[in-house]
Amino acid sequence: MNRKLRIAMIGGGKGAFIGAIHRIAFSMDGHYELVAGAFSSDPTISKISGEELSLDSNRVYPSFQALIHGEVSLSAEVRAEVITIVTPNHVHFEPAMMAIEAGFHVVLEKPMTFSLEEALLLHQKVSQSDCSFLLCHTYTGYPMIKQARQLVQSGMLGKIRKVFVEYPQGWLHSYLEGTGQKQATWRTDPTRSGLGGAMGDIGTHAFNLAEYVTGLEVTRICASVNSVVEGRKLDDDGAALLEFNNGASGVLMATQIAAGAENNISIRVYGEKGGISWKQEENNSLRLEWPDRPAECWRAGSSYLGEFATHNTRTPAGHPEGYLEAFANLYRNFALSILARKNGETPTPVCVDFPGTKEGVRGMAFVETMIRSSQTKAWIDFIQ
Repeated sequence: MNRKLRIAMIGGGKGAFIGAIHRIAFSMDGHYELVAGAFSSDPTISKISGEELSLDSNRVYPSFQALIHGEVSLSAEVRAEVITIVTPNHVHFEPAMMAIEAGFHVVLEKPMTFSLEEALLLHQKVSQSDCSFLLCHTYTGYPMIKQARQLVQSGMLGKIRKVFVEYPQGWLHSYLEGTGQKQATWRTDPTRSGLGGAMGDIGTHAFNLAEYVTGLEVTRICASVNSVVEGRKLDDDGAALLEFNNGASGVLMATQIAAGAENNISIRVYGEKGGISWKQEENNSLRLEWPDRPAECWRAGSSYLGEFATHNTRTPAGHPEGYLEAFANLYRNFALSILARKNGETPTPVCVDFPGTKEGVRGMAFVETMIRSSQTKAWIDFIQ
């Protein structure tokens, strides 16, 4: 069954940033065909978006409810098989639950839901279904992040002792939501974003990266979360001390008020024998540091890398890959795992290496634990 999966999109219409990114990503490897969409809560914008994407007008829907009901009514040979949801946080849970109940595979933007309670319900629903689920923690798709994780798992660094993860941004250093800027308006609105602002938007990425690379789980958090810009209703800055389930300690920082900073998420992991470091601004490189010999720089596309990094690399060494390719790796692995199961095969480990509902639940627990710890000014056991 070597064919394209039929995919429908909820959200991501005309003028939306992340919808276009998703369409580029799932088109990159030829595993998907966009067949339908409900691109906006405004039916007119949804219709215009569908026209610009050259879709059949009968399969451009005025709402996500209409899309799910409409696609289910079509024959199995025609209807969408995967639904990707790229809406603001408060419109994650309901369409995802409806899609799973209707038998669709689901791709969902992070954070997974509006609240931890919703995340637990969605996790239970997916666990009880035959549907596959992908949560878009993009940074886990980078080849050298795959390599970092494999090096830790191999024991090359020894027992992990210390983890530093940072995500500095500066785009919200001023009261941008006051200008009506669309992205700033909903991301700083507690009725649409949820309990966390920066913590939900980028803090969850940093948290997920720390757990993904190390293979460890955070057990306790001591946090300070702030709203720095005057008038802002949600946090725009925060940091935390972390404790992991193997006894390691860590530091996490996420901020959106670092004027001039772009998106240089980075991670450093130190074990008994050595350390590794990676940053998005030089994403093709992984630095290895040792106490008794010179530091090394491992490069994407090189022959000495492991199977996970190699599987997720498209070009020879020296040819830069980046954010779009990392995004595409998530979609490709998701498609390969679905198609393998449709063929009655067991997907290979490299094809099932993508975030799911477990990571989504832990992400929402992270947000709630951070806020609670900051409010009580105390160490808090990880809520889940």
